Amino acid sequence: MNRGQVYSVSAINQYIKNMFSKEYALSVVFVKGEISNCKYHSSGHIYFTLKDSASALGCVMFAGDRRGLEFRLSDGQAVIIGGTISVYERDGRYQLYAKKITLAGEGALYERYEQLKKKLEQKGYFDEAHKKPIPSYVKRVGIVTADTGAAIQDIRNISARRNPYVQLVLYPAKVQGEGASDTIVNGIQTLDEAGVDVIIVGRGGGSIEDLWAFNEENTAQAIFECSTPIISAVGHETDTTIADYVADLRAPTPSAAAELAVYDVRLVLETLSGCKDRLIRTMFDRIDDARQALSFRERQLKVMNPSQQVLQRRQYVADMEDKLTGLMNRMLEDKRYRLQLLAGKLDGMSPLKRLESGFAYFSDLEGNRIESVKKLVPGDEVDITLADGHVRAEVKDVFETVEWRE
Repeated sequence: MNRGQVYSVSAINQYIKNMFSKEYALSVVFVKGEISNCKYHSSGHIYFTLKDSASALGCVMFAGDRRGLEFRLSDGQAVIIGGTISVYERDGRYQLYAKKITLAGEGALYERYEQLKKKLEQKGYFDEAHKKPIPSYVKRVGIVTADTGAAIQDIRNISARRNPYVQLVLYPAKVQGEGASDTIVNGIQTLDEAGVDVIIVGRGGGSIEDLWAFNEENTAQAIFECSTPIISAVGHETDTTIADYVADLRAPTPSAAAELAVYDVRLVLETLSGCKDRLIRTMFDRIDDARQALSFRERQLKVMNPSQQVLQRRQYVADMEDKLTGLMNRMLEDKRYRLQLLAGKLDGMSPLKRLESGFAYFSDLEGNRIESVKKLVPGDEVDITLADGHVRAEVKDVFETVEWRE
């Protein structure tokens, strides 16, 4: 820049920005400090201040760089930020553009955590196909946790409230510090051999260092190889360990694990009472149906009774007899009427009637009827039958009737 020349604010800020850009030490820098004034913008960017006991540095992490952030930033966190320091021209201030953020002191543990998580996921430790169902009604619950502390007390209280008849078997384990994972593994194996129905593995919340025993590979392997269903209950709702991924069921807290493992006996009794009522109603309904069916069969039996059948057949025969008698009487009346008609007709055609009217019956001496004069000759003897007797006569002459023709 030339001495005495007047520059604009934008030019100065741009010049300083170019100076920052040319400084290689500021292009890739790692800064350790404490988070404050952390704000998540609706655009997805994160704005915050990184400070120590003497100074503060403005920082921003753009939405595109948040993909690698494994936790949520909050005030008071000690972090190590990797990024670039540059000038924001509009405000004329420099700030740290964060590319990667890890928790200070816990960064290495998180790296190990992610590596082990990826390794076990590839080996299938987290697959749903390997998850065993949690029994609905348990008698013995195994617990792997410290014998002192809030976790075991919470489990005891919840279990006693839900079902005091369930037996709790505690394996006092070291849940923090050196050798903690070994005692947890021993506890899982011991309770698995003891034949409990379900195992709760857990402890209260804490930092990643406090919970690290549940992120060890031997702990994950013991959970995976256990034949008894396991419920993990490590930390608080926001804490997630490797044990949570491998376990058959994850509970957000030890209290929640107790509620998942121990069934509520009061609900069971209420269910049984409801089943009893439904059974009684069903039984009475069945009895009523059976009574109705029996009554129907009884009526059928009465109808099909042989004596009843005989009575019905007798009644049928009596009805048929009456019907046949009536029919025969009608037929006799009809025949009698027709006979009377025929008798009258026959009486009208009777020879005796004709004889009474003055007619006579001629026959030869042998009784053969003489129907024509052509059969007679003078001198023949004939019998003449009248209404009141017979006359024998001799034929003197025979005269044939002459038909008159025009």
